[in-house]
This record gives sequence, C-alpha cells and structure tokens, in this order.
Amino acid sequence: MLKTLAKLSYRSRTRRYSSHPPSYYMGLEDQYGCHNYHPLPVVLASGKGAEVWDVEGNKYYDFLSAYSAVNQGHCHPKIIKALMDQVQVLHLSSRAFHNDCLGEFERKLATLLKYDKVLPMNTGVEAVESAVKVARRWGYTVKGIKPDQAKIICVKENFHGRTLLAISMSDDPDSYGGFGPFLPGFVQIPYNNIPALEAALAEHGPEVAAVIFEPIQGEAGVCVPEMGYLKKIRELTKQHNVLMIADEVQTGLARTGRMLACDHEAVRPDMLVLGKALGGGVFPVSAVVCDDPVMLTIKPGQHGSTFGGNPLACKVGTASLDVLIDEKLADNAERLGHIFRSELQALDSEKEVFQLVRGRGLLNAFVIKPRNGKEAWDFCLLMKEEGVLAKPTHGDIIRMSPPLVITEAQVREVIAAVGRALAKYKLY
Repeated sequence: MLKTLAKLSYRSRTRRYSSHPPSYYMGLEDQYGCHNYHPLPVVLASGKGAEVWDVEGNKYYDFLSAYSAVNQGHCHPKIIKALMDQVQVLHLSSRAFHNDCLGEFERKLATLLKYDKVLPMNTGVEAVESAVKVARRWGYTVKGIKPDQAKIICVKENFHGRTLLAISMSDDPDSYGGFGPFLPGFVQIPYNNIPALEAALAEHGPEVAAVIFEPIQGEAGVCVPEMGYLKKIRELTKQHNVLMIADEVQTGLARTGRMLACDHEAVRPDMLVLGKALGGGVFPVSAVVCDDPVMLTIKPGQHGSTFGGNPLACKVGTASLDVLIDEKLADNAERLGHIFRSELQALDSEKEVFQLVRGRGLLNAFVIKPRNGKEAWDFCLLMKEEGVLAKPTHGDIIRMSPPLVITEAQVREVIAAVGRALAKYKLY
C-alpha cells in the first residue's frame, strides 16, 4: 500500500488510457517494425509541456525531448494552432509554385539569425547533406577547387545523421559498420583539437571546401569543447578560405542557453544547419542558413526537395520561432541549466556514481560508474520508476535534456527523483 502511494506521489492518472497493455504495443513494433532502436520499456500516449503519460496513465518528466526536437514542450498550443489553421487551407504546393508562407518563414529565420538566405529542408540529416552539397559547390565555383577534388574536414565522435553521407563522416562502428562503401572526400580529425585542424588545413587547405562540426557534441555524450575552440576554428577557416559549417540541429534554437551554441563565443559561422526544434517537435522542419556568396552558387534544378518549404512546415516553423523568442526560452535554459548541474553534482559529491556532470543550458549529461554489472541503462530504468525518462548514449553516459518550458519547481522534482534512483543504484 505504501509503495502504491509513493508511486502516486509522482504519477498522475489524468491522461488518456488504452484498452491494451504496454506489451501489446511493444509486441507490434517488435513483430512488424525494423529493429533499429532499443527503446526504454515505456509506451507513451500523450504529452503536455515537459510531461508525458504512458498508455496506463502514468506520468513522467521527459528528459530527452526527442533529442532536443521538443524544446517548446509537447503540444504547445501556439504551434498546434498554427498547424491546424494551415493544414485546412494548403499543406503542400511543392517548389514548382510559389506559396504564401515560404517567404515569410525564410525572412523570419534569416532576420533572427542575421544571414541573407535560407534553404528549407525537412529533417536534420537532409540539411546536413544540403550544407555539404552547397559547400562543395562553393568550393568549385568560388574557391576554384579542381573538379571532384573537394574535401570536407569533419571531427571524430560526431553525429550528423544516419544517411550514407553522414556515416561517411562517422568513426562510430555502430553507425558505419556493414554499410560501405562510403562517400569519399572527408578528412577526419579529433574534436576539440586545434593543432589537428591546423595540420589538416596545412596539408589539404587548397582542396578543403569546409569544416563541419557540432559546437557541442550531443550524441557523443554532451561533450563541451574548451572555451575558445570555436573562435579558433573561425580564425583558421578564414585564414585558409574555407567555409565554417556549424551543425546546430541539436544544440541550436535556445537549447544551450543561447539562440545558437556558437553564440557562447560570439562566433558567426559561414553556414548553419538547423532542424529538430525548428519544427517545435510537431512537424519535420530543417534549414541551411548562410549568406548570398555561398547560397547563390546553387542554381535552379541543382538541388531541391518536394516537401522542403511546404506551407505547413513554414507556418509551424514560424510559430516555433515565435515561441522561443516570446517565452524567452534561451534565458530559461541558461538559468535552470546552472541549477540542474549544481544540484546534480551535490547529489553525489563524493563521485561514487556520477563520475562527471557536464553541459550548457538544458543540454546536460552525467557519466555513470558501472556497479556490480549495472550501468547507465539500469540507472535509466531506475529513473523511469521514479517518473523521469532519459536514455543512455555510448554505454556509460546519460543525456538529460528536458523541454525548455520546464519550470524550476519541475526541475527540482526531477532532481529529487534522480536522487531516489541514485540511492537505489548504490544498493547494487
């Protein structure tokens, strides 16, 4: 009885129930779906703000945010209204015709970030591929690289997506193993290592079109580079006439306490790659953002997307940006991020379990020490029992990234829940 009451203290049965148990839905996915994910054993049915409910009505705090796609919170009313209003009018025109939503969305994003042009796409990896194509095109038509000789410098432990181009830049065997042959033209160097970048540019400089990187490596475990790293990349790329491409699909749009993670060092890349939260977690919206000398190297017929820039995406994207700005979500992420990291470190001041806590804004992670055969996955299961959902990455790291609409009171509830999970983990 006491155990049941304890559960009810952090779970609320106020959302949609299902006539089927969780095992029914998990069984369907296992039987009919590709086995390319290993989800936590929870079946979600609804969400609002920073909270989600499973098919049995149990409430959880979402501390993954669909890998930072749900920065504005689940089912934000302004974004849902924009979606519903537009879907009844015109949802797809293709780029064969103009529509009355695209230009306003492009102006909104370009003006906000102070760039000339926007190339709208759908998913983050599509935007990454588009950025590499544009960079290569610039390399040939502006820099004068010989045909088919352009190189892109990328960094180890990156995550730019799952397409063949993206995994051609990866050094993670789980991403690239068994999928070759790979696209040529990539030079891989260590992350957060300026001497390695200097050496690569010295060796390949005349053939290098761009350097692509994440300002903070999310999938690698929220790896935050040394302060000054981004500025030095900017200096070196200018010196060698090379484009600087910041993949801000996960770090951008207020997640790290600034509109862009690059803003922490006041660095302006030549190209930005955006996605995830650009669609508010409601609709896939992504974009490449850059200035005219780069973007206008692409001519009609040389690149495109049937759904990129569709009216529905544009209205959702515009509303998503409005929410970030109007609700000052970057400020909220900055303030609550400091509280979260400080309180998390205080939970395990002797570092018995948490080897390291790191992050910026509300993009955070902690490194877990294995304990009698138990590891990060098991800690996530304990947090789930305490009403907090998160996922491990790279075995011993747990990423913690809630919707940016979360309140301080909710953050403190989560800290208490993590503390209870920590106490259980120490018993292993």
